[in-house]
Amino acid sequence: MNYRALGKTGLKVSEIGYGAWGIGQSSWVGAKDDESIQALHKAVDLGLNFIDTALGYGNGHSEQLVGQVVRERSEDTYVATKIPPKNMQWPAPSGISADEAFPADHVIACTEESLRNLGLETIDVQQFHVWSDEWVNQGDWLEAINKLKRDGKIRSFGVSINDYQPENAIKLIETGVVDTVQVIYNIFDQSPEDNLFPACQKHNVGVIIRVPLDEGGLTGRITPDTIFPEGDFRNNYFRGDRKQEVFNRVQKITADLNISADQMPETALRFILSHPAVSTVIPGMRSVRHAESNCQVGDGKGLLKEQLEQLKSHRWIRNFYKA
Repeated sequence: MNYRALGKTGLKVSEIGYGAWGIGQSSWVGAKDDESIQALHKAVDLGLNFIDTALGYGNGHSEQLVGQVVRERSEDTYVATKIPPKNMQWPAPSGISADEAFPADHVIACTEESLRNLGLETIDVQQFHVWSDEWVNQGDWLEAINKLKRDGKIRSFGVSINDYQPENAIKLIETGVVDTVQVIYNIFDQSPEDNLFPACQKHNVGVIIRVPLDEGGLTGRITPDTIFPEGDFRNNYFRGDRKQEVFNRVQKITADLNISADQMPETALRFILSHPAVSTVIPGMRSVRHAESNCQVGDGKGLLKEQLEQLKSHRWIRNFYKA
């Protein structure tokens, strides 16, 4: 496993991290706790040392599983989690004050709750689960973050940038108060390359990449006939003719690169890791098989320059999260 600096945090993190949304038993359907714990252990066995979870993933259930595994291991395994906005609005709408989303007492209370769920004394990276640059120099959230750092409850502070709004954190980055950002970046959504990544590199901010496989769209396994379990959020994400469109676009990618559909997950992850601004990428891994296949990509080798050039033409501007 290859390791990279997580910005100015002082942490060296595995380029393949563990995205723990899918094991929280909410939104993603089908996770079994025993299998999730086995997958987490296997990932750590393979050198993974960075796990990203959130208080909102199964109302703390994901955090509890992550904490159980981290406490059982002797290795240094870094945990990032997230504070849900008090108003429970995803993504952060414009015109909402910082005190409506992240008042200081809420920031501290949620952090304490996450620490109890995790069974840990310190959170390595505490993140806001949404962000709006309107909140820079507004409210008392920064006082809470600084207090949590002083008290040793958190080591570093980050934000999870609103879906498909990669530039809605650049103002925050320029203040110097944020240590990491988490953002959607994949073969389809290449927009963070335009302005966000240069800002992160300039200010030494760690970059955590989520949705690397487009919620399954870039795995090469979704066809027009794919059926998701009842209650699974992907029924909405891939509604209408979206499965057909994703299928067609993936076929064009495999044809351009002369690869098979089975090679799509590895190609998608290596595309992300080819960018020097990226610190780690956090695919979901609900099975030992997924942990094994994803972790083997973290070998420090990206895609060839020619392949990266070919993939530029597959940028696709759209927002599947919108209704």
